[in-house]
Amino acid sequence: MLPHCSLLLFLCMVQLLSPSSALPFEQKGFWDFAMDSMDSGGIMTMMRDEEEGSAVEEIPSPDTHMCPFGCHCQRSVVQCSSSGLTEVPKNIPRDTKFLDLQNNRITELKEDDFKGLTNLYGLSLRNNLISKVHPRAFVPLKHMQKLYFSKNLLTTIPKNLPASLVEMRIHENRIKKVAAGAFSGLGTMNCIEMGANPIHNSGFEPGAFKGLKLNYLRISEAKLTGVPKDSQRVLHESIIWDHNEIQAVELGDLSRYSRLYPCLTFSRLGLGYNHIRNIENGSLSYLPRLRELHLDNNRLTRVPKGLPDMKYLQVVYLHSNNINQVGVDDFCPRGFGMKRTFYNGISLFANPVNYWEVQPATFRCVSDRLAIQFGNYKK
Repeated sequence: MLPHCSLLLFLCMVQLLSPSSALPFEQKGFWDFAMDSMDSGGIMTMMRDEEEGSAVEEIPSPDTHMCPFGCHCQRSVVQCSSSGLTEVPKNIPRDTKFLDLQNNRITELKEDDFKGLTNLYGLSLRNNLISKVHPRAFVPLKHMQKLYFSKNLLTTIPKNLPASLVEMRIHENRIKKVAAGAFSGLGTMNCIEMGANPIHNSGFEPGAFKGLKLNYLRISEAKLTGVPKDSQRVLHESIIWDHNEIQAVELGDLSRYSRLYPCLTFSRLGLGYNHIRNIENGSLSYLPRLRELHLDNNRLTRVPKGLPDMKYLQVVYLHSNNINQVGVDDFCPRGFGMKRTFYNGISLFANPVNYWEVQPATFRCVSDRLAIQFGNYKK
């Protein structure tokens, strides 16, 4: 038994430590709330469960990355494709490097949708319903290099694209106009795919491609009736204008691309699936280092002039035209050693020319007879 005075002192101390005499609760963190909600029995239960390894692990630490609902997160990749999303999910981990949002029903990109994602390298928004993009939606993405925006409802190029962008695929939208300076500040851009948009020649404002130094530009399946004139001197490797309504290539059309030099192993001009009837003599001379020329599925009646002067040309697609004769000097120069590289592919099938009427010397600068395709050659 304790003395009377000692018992009184003990009861006073218990009273001071009881919740009724504590100061007002001030929550400073998650653990403040968790501990305050437990009574003495709860604390004892937590301590017992902790010994058994089943309590604290169930309550996430404040620093634990949470994966957005319906998404899968692993090694800086957040995959939210085909999840029925109508907006960009919240709480995307800040260390995310690739964010996959394709095949959803997202209609708009808001200003803070990508806030804090400074490490993002690639973003896929393919196959959504996006028609509106806030002018500052992409501002936080300081290091993004790849943007996949195809199969949406965009009518213009989004503003303030990251200066770090290297590749952008924005085909199959509803873009009718490319404003001046639409790609300003994108000095590192390497590839733009913007086909299957209803763009006419008048849809490119002067200066639309100013400042770009691309290796690849494709504007296929659009409404082009002629070679675009504003994208001059922005390309180094490939120009693709196939599946359009181009009817002719005039002398001045390709003079703007006289600096088309191969970045890797080839340079390519793609004009297949158009309505081209005529290529003006001398037009191809502005592309002296061209290696691939695609003119298939057009309305040509003869082999274009100037091919023998193209020392590096290796592949020529002329099939599915209206060519009815081939001259002995249509492909090869007369002088020995004039051509630096031999042809390794010439296609002439699906033309009204009879192969037995073409003289063998016509293909004297072709590497192998199998490189010539008339469509009726049998090994």
